Amino acid sequence: MESRPLDREIVSEFLKLSTPNVSDALDSLRIRGGCEGIKPIVPGLRFAGQAYTVKYTLTGLVPGTVGDYIDDVPPGDVIVLDNEGRTNCTVWGDLLTFTAARRGIAATVIDGVCRDVGRVRDLQYPIFSRGYYMVTGKDRVEMVGVNVPVSVSGVQVRPGDLLVGDDSGVLVVPMERAGQVLSVARTIAENEKRIEE
Repeated sequence: MESRPLDREIVSEFLKLSTPNVSDALDSLRIRGGCEGIKPIVPGLRFAGQAYTVKYTLTGLVPGTVGDYIDDVPPGDVIVLDNEGRTNCTVWGDLLTFTAARRGIAATVIDGVCRDVGRVRDLQYPIFSRGYYMVTGKDRVEMVGVNVPVSVSGVQVRPGDLLVGDDSGVLVVPMERAGQVLSVARTIAENEKRIEE
């Protein structure tokens, strides 16, 4: 599935907004985007970037692997791993964290769990997931698709969609509506600032 790169300025402008402001903008436009239950592993980190998606499912009779895709992810993208919400095995560990941080990947969002949390904190790499658990996904799940539509907390994520995250959680903004959502979110943020003043 092909995706179009968003203007870098649009992506960077989303970094200036809180996820609550973006969420309110999505609500006003009747777009469902909040990924319930997905939280930061390292507090205080924020990100915005386009989705590079990976889909997993349970292995069959033949044991599976978690796959090898990291070298294909463009710098600045957000890796979105759909492990179907599993919390009993992970599809992300320290070698992936190290490689993603070194390659300039914006963040990783997992509908599931990660492991090697110490390395994540040492590198201050933005991972947002349902939590952490040390058991590997190797031979338990297998990769069945790359850059295909996936789901995070019941919200569809297509390759190229914009993801935004901070301490309040993660949102998905459809790529073709990003400019509109940005405009509405800016207005909301400005109004809130005026009220606060």
